[in-house]
Amino acid sequence: MANTAVADPESGLTRAELARRYGLRVAGERPPLGEYARRLWAYRHFMTAYSRAKVASSLSNTQLGQLWQVLTPLTNAAVYFLIFGVILSQNRNVSNFIAYLCTGVFIFMFTQTAVSNGTSAITGNLGLIRALQFPRAALPITVTLVQLQQLLMSMVVLAAIVLFTGEPITFRWLLLAPALLLQTIFNIGLTMIMARIGSKVTDLKQIMPFVMRTWLYASGVLYPVALFHKHLPHWAANLLEWNPPLVFIELARYALLDSHQVSSPLKLWALGLFWAVVMGIGGFVYFWRGEKEYGRG
Repeated sequence: MANTAVADPESGLTRAELARRYGLRVAGERPPLGEYARRLWAYRHFMTAYSRAKVASSLSNTQLGQLWQVLTPLTNAAVYFLIFGVILSQNRNVSNFIAYLCTGVFIFMFTQTAVSNGTSAITGNLGLIRALQFPRAALPITVTLVQLQQLLMSMVVLAAIVLFTGEPITFRWLLLAPALLLQTIFNIGLTMIMARIGSKVTDLKQIMPFVMRTWLYASGVLYPVALFHKHLPHWAANLLEWNPPLVFIELARYALLDSHQVSSPLKLWALGLFWAVVMGIGGFVYFWRGEKEYGRG
């Protein structure tokens, strides 16, 4: 009713008509999707600089500093090797279990940490959101870029482990770059989804460790993927083959481990591309639809 009432008796125009005449827009209005993407691209330098600052400051108060970015996945891999490799003897089913396990742990932790930190991408930056006007999608993207930088540093250690355990350097190593690119796009989309949900469900961050631990066990990180077909119904094993982290882990193993063979590399690449496109576009659109809600209340 307020918009239909005459706001200017002289011109006879309503408030909405007056706003259109003078180019006025609602503060915090969500722009069209294409315009939003262009604005986000304009902030690319902000996102890269902000992510580098986050990496530099994340572990600055610890004695070992950024060395923990490598020690954390290595420690996890050592614990998993003790349990699954030594106690449960899964190393008998894989020719190079140490490299197989470490590759799975490093690649899965990229998705795990991005998703877990993405739940607080909005709630943890309310001061920045309320002080500055910028596309809010820059925040979950920055979360993923932080984890990507940490992963790239860890890849040096992973390459050393792979070589130390007897794997040769082959041309397949070059495939690791496109595999990580697809996983990064997937992570960005998923992080955007979790950021929007996390902005409304504040308890989500407490639930995520249980969700990610379950996802870890379903992603073939700790044991051979062939066990899915051996111990699960056929339909369940086929469904797990579509599991995104498993797809990206298997792509990384195929690239780095000459001893690791997959039945259909083309199928793996097709699934990786599928998940990157679906999650990347879907997550971006889902986050954009909630743009005007972030930081309110």
